Amino acid sequence: MAPKFSYGYNANMNESTSPSTRDTPPLGVDLAASIKRVAAKVQLIADAVNGLCHDRAQLEGKIEDAQQRIQHILSRLPEQSDGRQLNLLGQVVAPTIPEDDNEPTTH
Repeated sequence: MAPKFSYGYNANMNESTSPSTRDTPPLGVDLAASIKRVAAKVQLIADAVNGLCHDRAQLEGKIEDAQQRIQHILSRLPEQSDGRQLNLLGQVVAPTIPEDDNEPTTH
């Protein structure tokens, strides 16, 4: 059988059973320390969130640049029906001259 506890008073009901006031700091001091700890943690979280927002903005800029480069490359691709060599780097490529495509081939 579990012992019965009396909160606030001892078994005689005439004395308060609170912890010794000599061992614990006053409530205001303990509360102020807790508020300081929580405020420090909140500041760390706020700094981390600001850093993440900055990183995200940089990454979004890089993504937009990459998308523009890809779109530029895609716009330079020839039509599917075009059989010419692709020149994606913008270098001048001399056209190839077939030697003689009209000659019949023998196998």
